[in-house]
Parts: sequence; structure tokens; C-alpha cells
Amino acid sequence: MIWRNWIRPYVYTVLLIGVVFQLWCLAWVGLYGVGLAPYTAFMKSEQARLMTTQGQFMLERDWVDYGQISDNLKRAVITSEDAGFVEHDGVDWTAIEAAQKRNEKAGKAVAGGSTISMQLTKNLFLSSNKSYLRKAEEIAMTYAMETILPKDKILEIYLNSVEWGEGVFGAEAAAQHYFKTSAAKLTPQQAAKLAVMLPAPKKYDANRKSPYLAKRANVVLRRMRAAQIPDDEGV
Repeated sequence: MIWRNWIRPYVYTVLLIGVVFQLWCLAWVGLYGVGLAPYTAFMKSEQARLMTTQGQFMLERDWVDYGQISDNLKRAVITSEDAGFVEHDGVDWTAIEAAQKRNEKAGKAVAGGSTISMQLTKNLFLSSNKSYLRKAEEIAMTYAMETILPKDKILEIYLNSVEWGEGVFGAEAAAQHYFKTSAAKLTPQQAAKLAVMLPAPKKYDANRKSPYLAKRANVVLRRMRAAQIPDDEGV
């Protein structure tokens, strides 16, 4: 009984910190919804790493509005990353169950079953470690974000903040980095190639002629016409 009384204040403190962190994150989501361009937790960690390893300080990033991003890229990314993006409420439980089976088979966390919304939540606020605790936190925050922001805003923030290479973040920087064009002018072929780079952008940045990359891009290219994307009304 004594040990319970001793440990109770520490448990309450941890819970309080968790609640405050959640509220802090939701406040930032609200600011992103009204136009503030995020500098994500992942960007910060990558900038620190680049400073340590290469002495590089500035990241390649340039925010563009949803309407300035080619529909080709929107369709390609949804096709490659999250085909049910428009329909689900932020979490695809079928994908999570499939990922859990893969993890159990591998004996470690090798897949997460994350949707675009969940990936955005992780990039904005959380660490990149693969644990069930972090996944639970990611799911809870994703549901909250989907309540606050429309789908088009979620996709806009994601496409402007996701990593696309060594120090390259967002659609505009990626379009310039790989094709010397703007995000608005990406062709279907270019968009498909960028989309399939997302699971391992640094790897493909250094190996742009990868046979797998080309093969996978062709698959996405064939399927992306059927992809449903949110319009600028949030639908």
C-alpha cells in the first residue's frame, strides 16, 4: 500500500505531461489549418544530423498552396501511399492489422500500416522509432487532426513537409531537385516516380536509376488515374 502511495504522484505527473503534450500539438494543428507552414519534428532532426555529418544548415523546402501542386502528384501519392485517403477517418485498421502480422512474423517492428494522415502526425510531432506506444500516440493524434482539418489541408501539409531526398522537403523542392520544374507542372510520369520514392527517399535520391524504382513507378502510373483526391473544399 505504501509503495502505491509513493508512486501515484509520478503516474499522475506522466499522465499530465501526456495531456499537455496532446493539447500543445492540437494547438499547432489549428495554426497549420489557418496557413502557418510547419517546421516539423522530423525536419529538425534531419537538420541537426546534416549539421553534424555535413556541416549543412539549410534544407531545401518551399511551401506552395494546394492549388499549386499538380493533381498528378496528388493522385500518384495517394495511389502509392494510401489509396483510401479520401474515405477513411485517418486510420486504416485493415492496413494496421496486416502490418501487425508482418511484424509478428519478422519478430520486430518492420511495418506500421500508416495512412497519409498518420505519417503526417508522426512527421509533425513524434519520433521515428517503431514502437506500439508511439503508434498508439500517433493514432490518437491522427483522429484529432482529422476532426480539425479537412482532407485537402491534410494533403497540402503532407505534400509540403514530407521528405523527398537528402535535405529535400516538400513537393516544390522535390520537383526542382529532380526535374528542374515546379510542383504545379509535374507530369504523370514525374509524379509517379516521386511518389514511389517516399518510403526510402534518401536511398532513391542516391540511386535514381534503380530498376525497382522505374518498375514501381510504372505500376503507380497505370493506377493513379483512378485515385480519388480531395478538392479545395475539403471533400
